[in-house]
Amino acid sequence: MKHLPNVISILRTAGSISLLFCDVKGWPFWILYGLCGLSDILDGWLARKLHAESKTGSVLDSVADIMLVACCAIRLLPVFQIPVWLWIWAGVIAFIKIVNQVSALIFCKRFCFPHTYANKLTGLSLFLAAPTLFWSLIPIALVAALATFAAVQEGHFIRTKQLS
Repeated sequence: MKHLPNVISILRTAGSISLLFCDVKGWPFWILYGLCGLSDILDGWLARKLHAESKTGSVLDSVADIMLVACCAIRLLPVFQIPVWLWIWAGVIAFIKIVNQVSALIFCKRFCFPHTYANKLTGLSLFLAAPTLFWSLIPIALVAALATFAAVQEGHFIRTKQLS
């Protein structure tokens, strides 16, 4: 039972890869998308409830999160007309995240993916805002602002070694 959260994270990774083979305008894509999002909430909750938190579980969760974002980006971005300013903003956030990992290697001698409240809120907001791209950029711009804050905060936590 203690491995259940890790199994859920692995299934989210598989579900994320499955999104690559679904039509973004069809229900199967959005049902699978919803299941992947719910599994992100469920694995962490179960890990705490079962006292099964582990470094392995944390890494699996982070990898599953990255896979979900990457696979959704691969499928969704070609469908939308994303303005240049939003691409630049996303690039800045990615650059901050890369600097954070370089800092983690220097200061902590390993990669670090702090599960801060700002990172969790960013993930939830991105999950909820992605479908709105069909009719508005405002929600995704708000997510970008939150993601920028979360990335900067993550870097601060890494460099001051305030890691959980």
